[in-house]
Parts: sequence; structure tokens; C-alpha cells
Amino acid sequence: MTRWWRSHSVRVQLTLWYVAAMTLVLGVYAGAILAYVSRSASQVLDQQLRSDFQWATVMVEQTPEGGITWNGEEAIEEHPWLQIWSSAGKLLFRNDVALAQPEVGMDLPNLPDDAVVSVPTAGVPLRVLSRRGEIAGSPVVIQVGRSEEVMRQQIRTVALILLLGLPLAVATAGFGGYLLARRALAPIERMTERAETITAERLSDRLPVSDPDNEMGRLATVFNATLARLQESFDQMRRFTADVSHELRTPLTAIRSVGEVGLRGGSRAEGDYRAIIGSMLEEVDRLAGLVDRLLTLSRAETGDAKLSIEPIALKELAESVVGDLAVLAEEKSQQVVVEAHGSPRAVGDRMMVRQALINLVDNAIKFAPAASAIVIRVADTTDHAVVDVIDRGPGVPAAARDRIFDRFFRASSAPADVAGTGLGLSIAKSAVETVSGTLTLEHSDPGGSTFRITLPRG
Repeated sequence: MTRWWRSHSVRVQLTLWYVAAMTLVLGVYAGAILAYVSRSASQVLDQQLRSDFQWATVMVEQTPEGGITWNGEEAIEEHPWLQIWSSAGKLLFRNDVALAQPEVGMDLPNLPDDAVVSVPTAGVPLRVLSRRGEIAGSPVVIQVGRSEEVMRQQIRTVALILLLGLPLAVATAGFGGYLLARRALAPIERMTERAETITAERLSDRLPVSDPDNEMGRLATVFNATLARLQESFDQMRRFTADVSHELRTPLTAIRSVGEVGLRGGSRAEGDYRAIIGSMLEEVDRLAGLVDRLLTLSRAETGDAKLSIEPIALKELAESVVGDLAVLAEEKSQQVVVEAHGSPRAVGDRMMVRQALINLVDNAIKFAPAASAIVIRVADTTDHAVVDVIDRGPGVPAAARDRIFDRFFRASSAPADVAGTGLGLSIAKSAVETVSGTLTLEHSDPGGSTFRITLPRG
């Protein structure tokens, strides 16, 4: 059953559900109508019997001999069934309608007083009202009755109408439900057709949005946003592949060129070969460093980096970074200074934060002019610990600020003599975000730049 149900389209399933619901509703409605008609017809018959009783008490009278006589013309088609009993249970009078009625299956003299009772007969049951009364001062039991045939015929007619009308109503509802389901699901069909045409080469295509305010429109909007993010990811992957190819090609080409120079010509002195091998090893080191940085960036982004969360004394960490990079700063006669406001502490992985800070300071040393000062300022705010790296370099152009943290990105204004792969800031940002922090470019102008690391307070 489940397999058969799943093999049908959503349109058919919705139609079947709609037909089932309408069948249930119409069935309940038809049952309620039939019950109402039955009750109403029964109440009408009971009311008619009470009217018949009033009529009977007027139309019968006692004869001089003490018997009962009918004071009026007999008309079987119009008059009710009528019987009169003495208080002792003796039948005193029976009209022609009662005489023509088949034998009843109940003890009529002992019927409850002032109650309407359905009395079974050989044919259609008889509805009887029995009441005590008086005729010429004598106590009697007067019973009037009518056949339930007319009432039952009315009920059968209504039931037949409902029975014949129910399939027609269900069929009409099913057809209407199918049209409604088809119209409601038409946007999904259009989206499906368009989605089948979208490939990696056509990620700029979008699903049609008929009405952005309804459920289908919001679904299409969400899918379009997903496609936009997917397109951006593909674009970044293509740029990343191209940038990696470019960055790897440079050291590989250098290694190949140096090797060809070493093989060209006659024999060389040992010092020449050492110089050639040294150049090749420098390029190998550069290539290995590039691969290591890419691995670090990948691990940080995928969450595979093993973290050791602990309190970090930011002043001591900054001084340790300054000690490691002091040689690079001395080569340009630069001074790296740590400014601490209080004793700020953060919570995170020490190695990740250290890696980010090293990349920021190394970047500042590269781009800041010679004999300038680079400041590492650590401080506390209400909710966070902050590390600012301030340099006096040429600043980041406004057009490049949105992409400054993209991998392999280098601003066009970067000095040609400054070596780099464009991965330092990307690695720093990923490392900081791995420990639930943020890295932002707080300030930049031709007089320098300020990069800020924000971390949870310890």
C-alpha cells in the first residue's frame, strides 16, 4: 500500500486526500440531513396523532344503550386508526380503518398512557397514541394511530436523493481538487523544469518566482539564494585553482630554470653547483611554505584543526611574537612596540591566536616603511579582549578593502619589491574565527592601517 501510494505524484496524492476528506464531510453531512429529516417526520407524525386525538374525542359519543358510536362520516383515506377501550380493557369501538388494519403484535389496552408507541404489525408499523379520557362521564382509553408508511417513504426518498447525489458531489469535488492541485503545483513544475537546465556552467540561472509572498515564491527565493551562494563558491574555487596554479608555477619554473642552467655548458666549480643547489632549495622552501599555509587555511576552514582552549595572557603572547619577528623588523630598522592597557586575558587556542598575530605583524613589517614603528596594542572591553596591530604603511585602497582577506588577493598598490602569496591575512582571519573571534580592518588611510583581533574574554 505504501509503495503504491509513493508511486503517485503529489498532485494525485493531494487529489485523493481531498476526495477522501470531501467524502467524509459529505457523508457526515448526508447522515446529519437524514437524521434531521427522520426526526422531523417523526415529530410531524406525533403532532398529527395529538391532533387526531382531539378530533376523536369530539367525533365519538355514547349511545342510549351505553355503547359508543361514531358521529360523522367514515372516510378511511382521511381518518386515523381509532379504538376505544373501557377501563376494564373491553373493546368498545373500532372504526373502519382499525378494522382494515392487520393484527398488531402488542397488548393495545395496556399501552402507556399519553405516550406515542410504534406498534409492530404484519406490514408497516403503526404509530399509536393512547390516552385516558371520558365519554358521557364514563372513563375510557382512546387510541388513535397512523401508519408509518408515509413517513418512511419520505425518509427513503431523501436517502435516495442523498445516495445518488453523494457520488456526483464527490466526483465534482475530486475534479475540482485535481484542478486546484494542478494550479497550486504549477510553480513547482516550472521550477523543476528550470532546475533541470542549471549546470555548473549555468549557475547564473535562477528559478522563476511567480509570487514572492506565497510559500512557492519563498521556496524559489531560498533556492535562488542557495544557487547564488553555490555560484559564489564555484567562482571562488575557480579563482583559488587559478591562483594556486599561478603561485605554484613560479617556484617550479624557477627550479626548472636553475636546474637547466646547472646542466648547460661544461663542468663547473663546486661553489657554482652549491649556489645553483642553494637557489633550488630556496624555491623548494618557498613552495613548501606555500603548501603548509594552504593546509593550515584548509584545516581552519573545515574545523579539522585540533584546538586547545585555555586562558591566554595577551600581553605575554604579543611580546613573544615580537621576539620571534624582531630580526625581520631590524632588517628594515623598524621598531615593534607592545602597548598593554591593564592585563587583558582571552579564551582560545594559543597556537591559533599566535599564528594570526604573527601573520598580521609580518604583514605590517613588509608594508610599513623603514625606520617606522609598529604598535601591538592589547586591551579589554566590556565583553571582549582586543588586539590591535597598527602600522604606518601606505594603507589599503578603498576598492580593495572588501577583498583584503580573500586568499591570494594582493592589492594593485602593493609595492612590487614586497614578496608574498596573498595568504597571510586569509590565514589570520580563519585562525581567529576558528576560536570564535573576529578579525577586521578597523582603519586604513595613506598614513597607516589598524587590524583588530576581537576574542572572548578570559
